[in-house]
Amino acid sequence: MTNNDILRRIRYIVDFNNNTMAATFALGGLEASREQLIGWLSKEEESTFLAITDQELAQFLNGLIISKRGQKDGEQPVVESRLNNNIILRKLKIAFTLRDEDFIALLQLAGFRLGKAELSAFFRKPDHPHYRQCQAQVLRNVLKGLQLKLKP
Repeated sequence: MTNNDILRRIRYIVDFNNNTMAATFALGGLEASREQLIGWLSKEEESTFLAITDQELAQFLNGLIISKRGQKDGEQPVVESRLNNNIILRKLKIAFTLRDEDFIALLQLAGFRLGKAELSAFFRKPDHPHYRQCQAQVLRNVLKGLQLKLKP
């Protein structure tokens, strides 16, 4: 999955319009122009397409967390310059206040089976012996489950 795919799916799940998208980016510390938003949300084959960077997507996800959960007291989270599926999964977990059982339910809703131990391996630190890299199909099915749950 590309960053643009993830952004488009999340936008559909939370039903944000362009103004809300811009406000969410602003909460994450990025002032996004209308042209940037249109480019990021366009399909790859469209002439207006603009690839969103890892840092820009991280700023959107941080903004989503703030919009859903409120501003954190004290020091604000550092924006990652490199994203992977594990980080995206963690940010979705925080934004939508999901527990392990919720993830399992979302994956089952999407028709994907995953054990609790396998899921917890995605949230471990990379240097942990039981850390596991989250595959695109897991992230795709979590987003699909969120969509089915929030937009039946």
